[in-house]
This record gives sequence, structure tokens and C-alpha cells, in this order.
Amino acid sequence: MDFEDFFGDHSPPRDHYVSILEHWAKHRSDQVSFCFTDVESVELTYTFAELWGEVRALAGYLQGKCRIRPGDRVLLLYPPCIDFITGFFACHAIGAIAVPAFPPRSNRKASRIRSIVVDADAKFALTTGQIAERLTGKTWHEDLVGVQILGTDDPACRDFDRYRMPTIDPDTLAVLQYTSGSTGSPKGVMLTQGNLVANAELIWHAFEPPKNSIGMSWLPTYHDMGLVGGILMPLFLGTTNVLMSPMTFLQRPVRWLQAITKYKVNITGGPNFAYQLCVDKIDEQELQGLDLSSLAIAFNGAEPIRSSTLEAFKRKFEPVGFKGSASLPCYGMAETTLIVTGGPSETRPVLQSFDRCALDEKRVQVAEAGCPSAR
Repeated sequence: MDFEDFFGDHSPPRDHYVSILEHWAKHRSDQVSFCFTDVESVELTYTFAELWGEVRALAGYLQGKCRIRPGDRVLLLYPPCIDFITGFFACHAIGAIAVPAFPPRSNRKASRIRSIVVDADAKFALTTGQIAERLTGKTWHEDLVGVQILGTDDPACRDFDRYRMPTIDPDTLAVLQYTSGSTGSPKGVMLTQGNLVANAELIWHAFEPPKNSIGMSWLPTYHDMGLVGGILMPLFLGTTNVLMSPMTFLQRPVRWLQAITKYKVNITGGPNFAYQLCVDKIDEQELQGLDLSSLAIAFNGAEPIRSSTLEAFKRKFEPVGFKGSASLPCYGMAETTLIVTGGPSETRPVLQSFDRCALDEKRVQVAEAGCPSAR
């Protein structure tokens, strides 16, 4: 796919995300950049111009009042909310290094957070005012000792006039993306602005999305697939992305498909378990009113991809417009920013069978992601 043909006269810069955001704020100022919803009632939106204004104003406050400097590590301890996006790009705008993580519970020691604080040498944390109050109440959360915590949803945390853009280039360190820690202490992957832009461009090449696509993600933004796929990729493309809390999906999986229907989503995805959950938990009554015909890409990654799940999802949701050709197996990991292989959706997945182990005669069939570089 040709870059100029896809973007026309307004191809985004490819140096760093601050210039990309500024570019779309100028050329698509009134278009919605991000929408946060629970489908049923809540809907909060930012146009590209509004997002750039919020980012600059918060960045000015962080530079002035908080004296956060380029290279400082800043924890992002937001719950699922649109404020994460402002905080994340405000860090970029001042040359600070964003460190996304899940906020710890006030009544439980969270060794993972402490490990990240120590490893990243984080001295600042951004979150919502409610969580900041909880973590800095009568008893300071022991995992965050030595960390200055700021609730950025307070309108007082804005200083538009003070903002001054520092020197930012492709080699500027942008994110410390931590692994899950499931097999040991979390390990931080150092991602530059150039890494982020290059991986977003690789996803674009691999997935070949339709022009002016609308995306949708319920994936947690402290996870690589939620951060890169749900935030960075759509911003690179200058397209609208709908966001939802993971709990909104897990409590009622049909909400994911209702959001696809409501917003006429073209690109969405998640781990294999999410598709299987839809197959298992969505009943015939909930199918009424769904329309998945707009969906061009339904990527599946982050864990083994079962061909039985792909087939079951297709069989169950074809009557409401889902096209089996939209299924796109892929593979990525935090150590590579995100995508390693996968796509495009028109290329049907190759099915492979593997022994579970030498002593187990049962076999499992999985879908193998395609390799963009081999096309």
C-alpha cells in the first residue's frame, strides 16, 4: 500500500508522535480522535484539536508547576479512561518517558508496581484525582513511596501558555513498556519515538486497513496490544478509535459487538479467549440488533489462536453480518513494540497441529499468522 495514496495531501510526519498529533490537529481538527464509551450511556470524546489542546495545556503544567524534565520517568496509573491519553501524550510533549502500569489497590501490596518504580527510577505518577486521593490518603501506598502523584483530571492542572516543546526526535526515549511479569519480575522495554512510529507503520502495511477506518478497543492500555493497537496505531492513521473498559467487555461480552454495531467499526481485536467468550456467553436474544457487516479486520493475538474458535465465531455471527475473511491472526510482544507477524486479512490463516507434550496424545490445531515481510 502506497503511503501517499492512502493519506493523500496530508501524510503525517514520521519523526515522533507529538508532531503526528499536531499534524492531525491541524488537518483533521474537528474529527473525533478518541471516544470512550460503555455503549449504554457514557460517551466522552476528543476531537484531534481538543486532544492537542488538552495535551499542550497539561504539558505546560507539568513543565512549570511540577518541574518534570525531559528524560524523567513518569508512571501512568490511570484506570480505563480517556484521561490516560492526555497524560500519555503530555509526557511525550515534554520529553518525559511514559511508564504505563495498572494502579495498585490501596489495601494490597502490589510488588509488581514496586518493582517497576525501582527499575524505572520513577519519581512522578499521573492518574485521576480519585485514585490520587486514594493512594495518598492517611496511609501512603507503600509501593509508591518516593513518587509524587498527580490527579490530572483537575482543570487546575492546565497551563497552556507555559508549554515549550523540547527537542524531540526519533531517538528520543518515549516509553518504558513492561512485560507482564508472569515468569519473573517485569522487565522494561525501552521504546523510542522511532520504534513507536515504525511499528505503527508496520501494522498499517500488514493489516492494509480501509481508508478512514473506525477502530475499537477494550484492551488495557498498560498492555502492548492495547497501547499500540488501541492508541498509537489510530493516531498514526489520523482515524477515530472507540475505547471501552476491559471490565465493560468482560461483564457483558455482547457490549463489544454492540459497540461495533453502534459506531460501524472497521477494525477491532483481542486475544483468542475474547472471541471464545463471545461464542460461549452471548445468547440468541442478545444477537438481535447486532450488525457486524462493517467489520473488515478482527485481529486475534496475544495468546495461542485456536482454529476451532475462529470457526465457531464465524458460524455464530455470520447471521449478523460477520465475514470470516475479517479474521486476522497475528503475533506480537512487548519486546518488539508490538507486531511481529500477521496479515493481511485477505490471506487465509494456515492451520497447524502440534502435540501438547511428548506424553500427551491429544493434539491442538492453531492458526498460524502470516508474515508481512514474506509477501
